Amino acid sequence: MTTFRVWAPRADRVEVDLSGRRVPMRVGPQGWHEVDVADAGPGTDYAFVLDGSDPLPDPRSPSQPCGVHVPSRLVDHSAFAWSDDGWRGFHLPSAVIYELHVGTFSPEGTFDGAIARLDHLVDLGVTAVELLPVAEFPGTRNWGYDGVGLFAPHHGYGGPEGLKRLVDGCHARGLAVVLDVVYNHLGPEGNYLDRFGPYFTTFYSTPWGQAVNYDQRGSDEVRRFVIDNAITWLRDYHVDALRLDAVHAIVDTSAVHVLEQLATEVAELAACENRPLWLIAESDLNDPRVVRPRDVGGYGIQAQWSDDFHHALHTVLTGEDEGYYADFGSLADLATALEEVWVYAGRRSSVRNRVHGRAPVGLPGWCFLGYLQNHDQVGNRAVGDRIGASVSTGRLKVGAALYLTAPFVPMVFQGEEWAASTPFQYFTSHQDPELGRLVRQGRRAEFAAFGWSAEQVPDPQEPSTFERSKLDWGELAAPPHAEVLAWYRQLIALRRSTAGLADGRLDRVRVRFDEQARWLVVERGQLRVAANLGETEQKVDLGEGAGACLLLASHDGIALESGAVTLPPDSVAISGPAR
Repeated sequence: MTTFRVWAPRADRVEVDLSGRRVPMRVGPQGWHEVDVADAGPGTDYAFVLDGSDPLPDPRSPSQPCGVHVPSRLVDHSAFAWSDDGWRGFHLPSAVIYELHVGTFSPEGTFDGAIARLDHLVDLGVTAVELLPVAEFPGTRNWGYDGVGLFAPHHGYGGPEGLKRLVDGCHARGLAVVLDVVYNHLGPEGNYLDRFGPYFTTFYSTPWGQAVNYDQRGSDEVRRFVIDNAITWLRDYHVDALRLDAVHAIVDTSAVHVLEQLATEVAELAACENRPLWLIAESDLNDPRVVRPRDVGGYGIQAQWSDDFHHALHTVLTGEDEGYYADFGSLADLATALEEVWVYAGRRSSVRNRVHGRAPVGLPGWCFLGYLQNHDQVGNRAVGDRIGASVSTGRLKVGAALYLTAPFVPMVFQGEEWAASTPFQYFTSHQDPELGRLVRQGRRAEFAAFGWSAEQVPDPQEPSTFERSKLDWGELAAPPHAEVLAWYRQLIALRRSTAGLADGRLDRVRVRFDEQARWLVVERGQLRVAANLGETEQKVDLGEGAGACLLLASHDGIALESGAVTLPPDSVAISGPAR
């Protein structure tokens, strides 16, 4: 016996279609329709018919085994044989996160393919795996931000069972799982939600399509849809945290913002599950309200990405000054980001042509994620080139040392740890030819303003764009990849074994620098991270109270003597107390 339920206030008559057999559904309160079917159960394919329409997938479909346009399939979540009974979650403040895209992380491009590479992540020393969105999207190739079946893990990756195997495999190796979810918009193809009810609103807009209706007429059930989706990943798939995509594009004027409601219900679930559950936001607003506790007027999200830190670090390493990078580029900006999180916290932005941000006073550094690369900052470049394509190995090591010893929760992007030569390009596989043409055209128009010809910008719809973006695991043992991998392993081991590096105490961070000579020293207690980005050798004073032992050095020519360190160009040294 299965009870089929669907919220469809825009339909007068709803039927459930079971492989051609149509069963009328009863109309209930607030636009809900339901019916009990005795001979339906796990594995049954079904769809909904609205006022005689073609069969449509369930908005809450747990599985779409043949894609976004065809019937849904029932799943029994209790049937999976979990082996993680002893798993008690992870500690976000001391975590080291690894961001990966399932389709390009392994040669197989599946959940099971990712499982086969998990031991590499254990050896690297990371403690959590962050998956780019896995919700059902059109076609076979996508970053995941065009998802339309929000409750259904993508069938091409391995579907519900495959995702559960991956989470179980992570937990068996001591790795937590963070899942990227998208609640600010849905993809354009296979998106049938508007046929069922007022899931979207024209009051607001997003850069990616219709805005989700969080505060207009009929929004109660839309909010319920999104929060139930979050709970499903955390409860039924044993995920440990959710990364909330671009929350600045979620507009909600309700007295209780949907993010606050989500944080409240996730906290209640964590109490029932007896393990910590975390929410991590991506926000472009530099607004500390996102991560302030609910009892002082915040949303209660535990952490958020810090693009200011990335931009400050990236521009210092590369010298790039186009687009939003025009707001950054000095060692002073990087020092501000290390000491105060945001460079723009009430400061005028020339790119925005206005004052931007607000200081996150009183918040610890672990409320923010720091990174040298991520899927956006690589993939949204015209050819998806990594920072290693623009800077020397020495300079890459400097960047890694600065963010892996920063007061923020560090996040490594897949392949970064061995300076992967493969790009991460923007790819799609829309089945609608006209949509594919528009995506191709839009991508090329976007970069034409930066001087890129249409022929230079990869076609997102071409399978070769996706294939180029797959990691080459054969690189690990070859130079310079092996050298960079060893450096990342040492840095992560140092971070995990040094209590002061994960405390998040911003009041204990002090940065000294010389803008002209291009050296910088980050002080964290007795630990010193000294970097030389200049063109000549520098002898840098480590300052009073520095530990006298050289813990890590990126170059053989680095020497520590009498409280000062001699640094060749493009090198970094970490000193501290003897271990």
